[in-house]
Amino acid sequence: MASIDLTASATSLRDGLLACRFSAADLLEASFARIDALNPSLNAIIAQDREAAQKMAAESDRRIAAGEARALEGLPITVKDAFDVAGLPSSGGLPAYKDRVPAEDAAAVARLRAAGAVIIGKTIVPVFSGDFQSYNPAHGVANNPWNPACSPGGSSGGAAVAVATGMAAFELGSDLGSSIRWPAQACGVLGLKTSWGLVSTWGLIPPPPERRTPRNADLVVAGPIARYAEDLDLVLAVLAGPRDAAVAGAALPAPRHADAMGLRVAVWAQEPFAPVTREVSEAVCEAGRKLAQAGAIVDEAARPGFRFTEAYEVYALLNHAVVAYGLPPKVRARIQAQAAKFSPNDLSHQSLQARGARMTPGLYQQVQQRRLALKRQWARFFQNFDVLLCPPAPVGAQKHDHLPDFHARRLDIDGTERPYLDFLCWASLATGADLPALSAPVGLSQAGMPLGVQIIAPMGEDRSAIAVGAMLEKLGGGYREPAALNS
Repeated sequence: MASIDLTASATSLRDGLLACRFSAADLLEASFARIDALNPSLNAIIAQDREAAQKMAAESDRRIAAGEARALEGLPITVKDAFDVAGLPSSGGLPAYKDRVPAEDAAAVARLRAAGAVIIGKTIVPVFSGDFQSYNPAHGVANNPWNPACSPGGSSGGAAVAVATGMAAFELGSDLGSSIRWPAQACGVLGLKTSWGLVSTWGLIPPPPERRTPRNADLVVAGPIARYAEDLDLVLAVLAGPRDAAVAGAALPAPRHADAMGLRVAVWAQEPFAPVTREVSEAVCEAGRKLAQAGAIVDEAARPGFRFTEAYEVYALLNHAVVAYGLPPKVRARIQAQAAKFSPNDLSHQSLQARGARMTPGLYQQVQQRRLALKRQWARFFQNFDVLLCPPAPVGAQKHDHLPDFHARRLDIDGTERPYLDFLCWASLATGADLPALSAPVGLSQAGMPLGVQIIAPMGEDRSAIAVGAMLEKLGGGYREPAALNS
């Protein structure tokens, strides 16, 4: 069997398959060997069906030989355990669902399968995808491939580990509160939070399977995680579209710019309401400098026409309403009961959680009107700028912290303690306005851990964010092999 570079781009692996330099069966067996070598210590992949994967690879080889290759033919992938995969345990991180095996794929999974992807197994998530670390009572704790003392982030933490280590060619993640973007930064890969509604989230947990709705839940998106920007384009073209995998999605607009020359870039690297570490802020500024050196027009003072606090409050109320919808009634009632303690002007995480969980139809309508105003401000902003660069999260990869009470956990912002739920702050800008946002690697911290930038683009212009990620790759940023592959 020819030697296969499992950390090459999925696009180049596909080229190798189509050129018959190696077979889908060879690629799958190499992936199994990588999983056997690394997964026992990383604990990213928590369910596999190798026999089913081997049958899919054999079918891919038959199609390639017959000249019938599909868009993702023969590429071995894993799927975040928040998504249903027919025939595989699909728990959403909930112990009660540990042995639940659906008969039908989630809509996005069905699209990947129909495009020829070979599904190896499922990757770990926190309980109900509700944490910024990836561990749960049913499957244990995932470790960061750069440093096992750190978490890979969450909730798509197992997904980011699988991609960073070459155990998967790419992954399918989901994002409500930076669940794609934050693990992408923590593990040094690219993660795309797609425009809301572009990819169907039917078959995703949360909500619980018995409470699914045909319409995508507010704010929640599915999107690809990959090592290289070109792979995001490859996979997004497959994922985009309605629940029915047989129905093609609308064509995605071309990027506004193919290279940095003339690209109009705003940089929002710091914000008093949402402080970040010096290294995180510097990584964002470094991305802006790289683009400026390549000909981009960079403005570090420009801001959309709203206050950060307004964008955050609107997002947080909806986020907590969406999360509360899927909680057990007793848990939801306990959170709702706290709302009376807080004033409507209280922007603490406890207040927003309680007020969001208690969302009434009247408050929902008010929040939606405020969202529309934010979206109009973003639309005006993107008349003058092509993308906005900002932090993906307030910190780089963090040590494991499993204190049961989230509100008791703390982040260290250069010696100042901040609430753990500050992870939501920089997620709010894009998510609250339904915008696409790409987390892309920029470099390494002094401790040797990945740091990245969040690239926010106009609604529906996901490929513009991807294109800027590709520019940063060419300018010295991008994916690097983690320490786990060199130990």
